[in-house]
Amino acid sequence: MAWHEWPLIVFTVLAQTSVGAFLVLATMLLTKQLSSGAEERLHKAMFGLWAVMGLGFLASIMHLGSPLRAMNALNMVGSSWLSNEIASGSVFFALGGLFWLLSVLDKGSEAIRKALMIGAMVVGLVFMYAMAMVYMIDTVPTWYTSLTPAAFVVTMLVSGTALAQLLLSLANHDNAAADKVLQVMGLVGLFAVAIVVMQLTAHLGSIETSVTAALSVVPDFSSLQTTRLVLLSAGIALWLMPVVRRTPVTAAPMAIAFALIVVSELIGRGVFYGMHMTAGM
Repeated sequence: MAWHEWPLIVFTVLAQTSVGAFLVLATMLLTKQLSSGAEERLHKAMFGLWAVMGLGFLASIMHLGSPLRAMNALNMVGSSWLSNEIASGSVFFALGGLFWLLSVLDKGSEAIRKALMIGAMVVGLVFMYAMAMVYMIDTVPTWYTSLTPAAFVVTMLVSGTALAQLLLSLANHDNAAADKVLQVMGLVGLFAVAIVVMQLTAHLGSIETSVTAALSVVPDFSSLQTTRLVLLSAGIALWLMPVVRRTPVTAAPMAIAFALIVVSELIGRGVFYGMHMTAGM
C-alpha cells in the first residue's frame, strides 16, 4: 500500500469523482430534467463539487512541492501527458467554475452558460484521458494495461455518480426517475469494480521478473481489495436502501454512502500505486 503517494491518491480519486459528477449533472441540466427551482438549488449545491475538485488540486500541488513547480510542469503541453493532465485539469476547473459562478449569480446569457458547461464536459473528458495516459508506461508492466484506464473510468462511474446523487439530494430535486437511474449506475459501478479487481489479480499473477513477482510487491493485495469491496458494497447498499423502503434519497444517509464509496476508491488507488514495479532487474 503506497500511502507515501497519498497526494496522488487523493488527487486522482477526487478529480475523477468531480469530473464524473459534473458529467452526470451537466447532462441533466442540458436535457432539462429538473424544474427551474430545482436547477437553482442544484447550482448552489454544486459548490460541493468544486470544493472536492479544489481539494484534489491542493493535494496535487503538495505532491509537486510548490505552486511554482505546478507552473513549470506546464512547459511541455502537447508533448508530455503530465503537462497535458495539469493543463486540461486547470481548464476544466476554470470553465466549470465560471459556469457555476455565473449560474449562482444569475449572470450572463443562457447561451454563454451552456457553452461553458459543454466546454467543461469536453475538457473534463480530455483531462481524464490525459490522466490515464500518464500511467501507461511500457516499462511498468503492472500499469501498462487497459485495466489502468478501466479502473479510472470505474472510479468516475461509482464515486462520481454518488457525488452527483448527494448534490441532487442536497438540492431537494424533483425528479424521482433520476434517483433510480443513478442508483442503477451505482450498482453497475459496484459490479464493474469487482470485475476490474478480478482481472487485475489475474494480470498481476502473470507478471514476474528475475527479481520478484508482481503480487509480492503488494503482499496485502487480497486483504486490501476485500476491504475495498466490503466498504463499496456497504456504501451502495445504503444508497439503494430507499428503493427497498420506497422513499426518496435523502442527504444524510447519502453523505455516509458517498464517504464509504470514496474511502473504498482511495484504498484501491493506494493499491494501484503500491503495484509500481519496473521491467527487468
